[in-house]
Amino acid sequence: MSIIDWMIVIIPFAFVLYVAWVSRKYVKGVADFLAAGRVCGRYVISVADVAGALAVITLVGHVEGNYKTGFAIAFWSSLGVPLSIVLALTGFCFYRFRETKAMSFGQFLEMRYNKSFRIFAATLRTFSETLANMIVPAVSARFFICLIGLPYTYELFGIEISTFGTVIILALLLALFIIWCGGTVSLIITDALQAIISYPIFAVMAFYVISHFSWFDEIVPVMADRVAGESFLNPYDIESLRDFNLFALIVTLMNSTLNRASWIGAGSTAAAKTPHEQKMAGVLGSWRNGFSWMFFFLVAAMLIATLTHNNYAGKAREIRADLTTRAAIEAFPNDETREKYAEAINQLPVQNHVFGVDEPFSQQNNPDTPYLDTALEVLNTEENSNANFQQFRTLYYQQMLPVTMRYILPTGLLGLLVLLMVMLMVSTDDSRIFSGALTIVQDIVLPVYNKPISRKTHLLLLRLATLFIGVLFFFGSFFMAQLDYINLFCIITTSIWLGGAGPVMLGGLYTRFGNTAGAYASLAAGTLISGGGVLVQRNWPDHIYPWLERMGWAESFGNFLETVSAPFNPYVVWKMDAIKFPINSNEIFFIAMVLGILSYVTVSLITQRKPFNLDRMLHRGIYSTGEMPPAEKLTFKSIIGKMVGIDGNYTRGDKIIAWSVFFYSFVYGFLVAFVGVAVWNIFSKWPLEWWSWYFFIVNLLIPGIVAIISTVWFTWGGTRDLLRMFRDLEAKEDNPLDDGRVKNGTTLADSGE
Repeated sequence: MSIIDWMIVIIPFAFVLYVAWVSRKYVKGVADFLAAGRVCGRYVISVADVAGALAVITLVGHVEGNYKTGFAIAFWSSLGVPLSIVLALTGFCFYRFRETKAMSFGQFLEMRYNKSFRIFAATLRTFSETLANMIVPAVSARFFICLIGLPYTYELFGIEISTFGTVIILALLLALFIIWCGGTVSLIITDALQAIISYPIFAVMAFYVISHFSWFDEIVPVMADRVAGESFLNPYDIESLRDFNLFALIVTLMNSTLNRASWIGAGSTAAAKTPHEQKMAGVLGSWRNGFSWMFFFLVAAMLIATLTHNNYAGKAREIRADLTTRAAIEAFPNDETREKYAEAINQLPVQNHVFGVDEPFSQQNNPDTPYLDTALEVLNTEENSNANFQQFRTLYYQQMLPVTMRYILPTGLLGLLVLLMVMLMVSTDDSRIFSGALTIVQDIVLPVYNKPISRKTHLLLLRLATLFIGVLFFFGSFFMAQLDYINLFCIITTSIWLGGAGPVMLGGLYTRFGNTAGAYASLAAGTLISGGGVLVQRNWPDHIYPWLERMGWAESFGNFLETVSAPFNPYVVWKMDAIKFPINSNEIFFIAMVLGILSYVTVSLITQRKPFNLDRMLHRGIYSTGEMPPAEKLTFKSIIGKMVGIDGNYTRGDKIIAWSVFFYSFVYGFLVAFVGVAVWNIFSKWPLEWWSWYFFIVNLLIPGIVAIISTVWFTWGGTRDLLRMFRDLEAKEDNPLDDGRVKNGTTLADSGE
């Protein structure tokens, strides 16, 4: 990187850190540190969530999936559009959670179930969340090392120091600094500020890719050159894809509904002025992403073209040589094996694939195959060869994006990308560290201690807990080896909690029959299935499969798996593999969620004694605090309005926003771009050329127009709400009872005790 690139990175991010430092003066009490005093407007929440939702690991995971399966599967993701619209417009889960006035999910669980369950659930969630997030700093560190081209070690005062460890420490210290300044106040302010800075960067990067890579001459030809059943463009020709296929989409849709409230807590989800503002922040989420997801789409397309098209064959050879060298440093057991692999790689020729003449690419035979097969051949002479190869393959795909970007981006743009990734990294690390720390203090320590504590002690505990989580992240980055695609790894580790949490949270917010026994049963079922899946996946190549072979059971067990999965072929295929456990993370997660639902409903109905008082918990009816409007008379107009979530809180501007989301997402996105196209293909199948135009229009042209508008819109709205947030925090009076404690099923802030 040049001096210009470094200045582009340092100056804006230094301003973000300065704002975090200034924000500390607005923290007057625990409620400010935990929920920003509940004074945030819709735009600042929505904009801040952009930075919180996007991350280095999100980009890398997204590109991994697209590089493996292309864009065809994205067509079927439109099946979730009606669902996402209903969830957003109705404020599903978030609205009711905000009505409870809980400042953490555990506080809600104690109000809904009991204190012992709050502690148990908080412990399980913290374990699952920490396990999944341990790899986040590691993925980010490898990304920056590869993107900037840093060596793996450097000398300081004659001592050799790990660059990997240094980057992780620096990232975690930056995240802890922001948290310690003001908790949720500083998190929301810095996330919103980083998102506002990110909007133009996303735009510049998107336009660079569009102008330097031809969609129809370079990107489309490589995506069209795939074997039958593995199309990157035709959604009706994807039955042979694994891991990221239609079944994975079904699991994603089920998870997005069932577990919508499972990660809920403090921070932006509890920071809105009113439940309505929280709901409108979710509605605005349909417009807020601007160029960000367009950028994600283009980066994946650029990567596929660069590493596959003949126009870049020479550069692709350089990239893969660099990439394999870096992956071998961590995955190969010794220098001798690395040197042997390097010699073998040097013998591989530049690949010149002629589209339409040579055999089409597939998941088994593609430009990466010679490099991976050579690695397996070299490692076969070593102990634990299967596990080492699995780690090599994981690092190969994980580091592919940053290595490629370093070879492609010019001075200036490389600095912009590094700045963007630094902001996304820190906004992810601080929110995930804070989430784990908050759960530990609010939902484990305080309920166990069960005595009032001073504001100073409470805030100190929260800060110390963030330090504890940061230390866990540091050591986990070194010892928590990731042996699968990022998205699949995150799915299986988070499913330890999510496998059974959905029924607990949904049942708690929306049912009167759900009870503590059912909640325990749901978590137990989900945890046993998912936790067992984690253990089997991690020990499969080096312990379990070799043991099956020694016992002579590998073939019979493989036959059993194939027989069980046969009715669900080709989307669920359990085929024996010496390197990877045949049942993937999505399939394990699905089984866990189904068993969690059955356990919650069955056990709750069997053990129920009396219905739960939902009105009291939600502050409705005689328990109303005045935040909810009176019930309106039902008319045809009001019923239509309720279909898109409109209620008595909506102003004329709110109604315009809600209807705009409905028409863009449902009428255009679902009825026209999905249902209309699907019906057309029933009567006349589209050729690949038409599908290339479809993705160009639906994923680039129209989103680009929307992005230009939304970038200006949310930059203005986010800035306006930030200024209002500062004024409201300055004027807010602290309530010392509003600290997350519960007594007799209600918050101390409500009871006044």
